[in-house]
Amino acid sequence: MKISMLAASFFLFLQLAAQTPKHNFSLGDSAFLLDGKVFQIISGEMHYPRVPREAWRQRMKMAKAMGLNTIGTYVFWNLHEPQKGKFDFSGNNDIAAFVKTAQEEGLWVILRPSPYVCAEWEFGGYPYWLQNEKGLVVRSKEPQYLKEYRDYILQVGKQLAPLQVNHGGNILMVQIENEYGSYGSDKEYLDINRKLFVEAGFDGLLYTCDPAQDVAAGHLPGLLPAVNGLDKPAQVKGLIRKNHDGKGPFFIAEWYPAWFDWWGTKHHTVAAEKYAPALDSVLSAGISINMYMFHGGTTRVFMNGANYNDRSPYEPQISSYDYDAPLDEAGNATPKFMQFRAVIEKHLPAGEALPPVPATKPAIVIPVVQFNQASNLFDDLPKPISNATPLTFEELNQAYGFVLYRSTINGGKGGVLKIKDLRDYGLVFINGKRIGVLDRRLKQDSVLLNLPNGKARLDILVENLGRINFGPYLLKNKKGITESVGFNGEEIKGWQMFSLPFENVKSFASKSSQSTIDAPVLKRGSFDLQTIGDTYLDMREWGKGSVWINGHNLGRYWSIGPQQTLYVPAEWLRKGKNEIVVLELLKPAQNELKSLATPILNELNLPVKNSAK
Repeated sequence: MKISMLAASFFLFLQLAAQTPKHNFSLGDSAFLLDGKVFQIISGEMHYPRVPREAWRQRMKMAKAMGLNTIGTYVFWNLHEPQKGKFDFSGNNDIAAFVKTAQEEGLWVILRPSPYVCAEWEFGGYPYWLQNEKGLVVRSKEPQYLKEYRDYILQVGKQLAPLQVNHGGNILMVQIENEYGSYGSDKEYLDINRKLFVEAGFDGLLYTCDPAQDVAAGHLPGLLPAVNGLDKPAQVKGLIRKNHDGKGPFFIAEWYPAWFDWWGTKHHTVAAEKYAPALDSVLSAGISINMYMFHGGTTRVFMNGANYNDRSPYEPQISSYDYDAPLDEAGNATPKFMQFRAVIEKHLPAGEALPPVPATKPAIVIPVVQFNQASNLFDDLPKPISNATPLTFEELNQAYGFVLYRSTINGGKGGVLKIKDLRDYGLVFINGKRIGVLDRRLKQDSVLLNLPNGKARLDILVENLGRINFGPYLLKNKKGITESVGFNGEEIKGWQMFSLPFENVKSFASKSSQSTIDAPVLKRGSFDLQTIGDTYLDMREWGKGSVWINGHNLGRYWSIGPQQTLYVPAEWLRKGKNEIVVLELLKPAQNELKSLATPILNELNLPVKNSAK
């Protein structure tokens, strides 16, 4: 009986395999060829972790309605190997399910699994623990890096190599590295990338992508060079021909009809009227394109990155990745969507028509939340780790969130407390009372103290606001108090470190506790719903922190703006009782939370000046 069942199962497998059509996707001299016929890629970028898994299909239907035939996505190493050797491809990290859903919706996929992704993403996609490997150098031929890279890409290959177009899947092309020409020009390193991808099973079409000025440095001979940020057809063709033996096809791997935001600066918008004609000219010239972004979504769970260089301040990105994209943060069509759709419609093959645009999703306003529980963060601390000097997040084996640094100093005097190389945001407390806020963005590292008599308890709560995701400072990305703390020029020794990664807010006690008025608090409340829809939490009366609804991390808020609301996906709400937790750092007395049916993404407030310097 068992033998016959096994035989039947094997026969079914063979039938299914035979029914899965394998395609040939190749390079022509001037165009891509799908099964020998000219195929123009009209793609839009959309990242699976920035969209709830339950909403992937809806967003893909919107992509089809705008006229896209392909979806582009990165693969994020720090999601899939959060700790060394521990891989996770489940839930919202199930990239294979994302690709298969696209295939079910009639969409091809361009896969970008390079270990480095940039993407306004924490550490450019690298897992924090790479920094604990002494001597490891990312984006290099350094042996430890290549070993970790190989272990990771082989796992990615197990998930995704079978889904390539030449194996019956829908992955057309796979990108190696990512804008490497903006970082280096080592062709041997690029070829190691290629070999690792082939070893992982990516035996289809590979390509590189770089900004126009960096194509020569970042291109690996033998692969298709794609260009980013350029949409003049003659220039695109000329540049690719110059680096590809005089041939095409021609692919704009990142076209920017939109842009991202960071804390403390205005919301960036790009007029559709400026970019619709460019899209028309590119498609008319037969050039393939991937718009970055088609749909941005939201960067949650402390995964935003930051920019920094010698000429610019530290700039951590906001939680909303709305990006002024054609599809807004909630997955609704914008005027830009409609204008781009009209352009794409002009270029459809004869006899084809676009599906109708789905209606805007319903949005709701939830009942005002009155918080009935509040707990002082300092009253529910985990077991500390002790050391003579402060330890970084990495030394504590902690990726994201917060670390509380605690020591004692002799009181009865005044002076300047100075933190050397704070990364990135610190609240300073003496005996439980907040006496200063230090912000790396503003190059603040010192606060004036007037200490009471006796021993004084010094607490410094440090937040990782996001590791740098672009440029040479990828190699200098440790978090916390990364050097030392001094008072009146004398180094403070004897520290306790309390790790607060906030991976799960349920680990914190829910009972109410008495707290000093300045202490960071966890507020807990609930609200009931009869009707479910998207909504936006109005955080304008709050200070700084993060919010969880029904266990889902919605992202960070910060009163400085420009983002003043947090998007709540309908998929994460439920009829009946919904639970909400707010971690508030600056305004512990705030006890009421409202919502809106539309977002506020462009409202700036001047930061509160530091109490002392």
